Amino acid sequence: MAKDVKARKSAALATPTDLGANATKDLTGGLNILLADVYSLYIKTKNFHWHMSGPHFRDYHLLLDDQATEIDAMTDVIAERVRKLGGGTIRSIGHIKRLQRVLDNDADFVIPLDMLAELRDDNIQLTKHMRSLHEVCDEHNDVATASLIENWIDETEKRTWFLFETGRRTEG
Repeated sequence: MAKDVKARKSAALATPTDLGANATKDLTGGLNILLADVYSLYIKTKNFHWHMSGPHFRDYHLLLDDQATEIDAMTDVIAERVRKLGGGTIRSIGHIKRLQRVLDNDADFVIPLDMLAELRDDNIQLTKHMRSLHEVCDEHNDVATASLIENWIDETEKRTWFLFETGRRTEG
């Protein structure tokens, strides 16, 4: 009985796919790193949303809440894509921490324009990383993942644009 339980815990997922083992490894590895980045960006966006202050509080607070919702919507799709490709995905906060490239911000206070600028830069980097992952998809002829990434790039570029315009310092 204990042997059966141990065997089930270590059993391969063996999800059927026409992509080879190298493709599965490359794609699921890249998607898991993307997932860690997206979770990290979500938490940072919510952090800044929760800690927003100042004369533009309402507008910035609502903008970041909308952006966090959009970012959160990516997470399940990314994780399920990993599973469809035959891989395992993130299992814990520690796993996210080991993979993430989006840096945390644990500061007690960040001024609103610095929040917007930091999130803008994080979104720019996320776009750059997704473009690199798209190249891996092209290499392995994974059009489904590439298609998802194309939509996420568009969404991320929109977030970048909104953060840039909202945080723009104008003469006046």
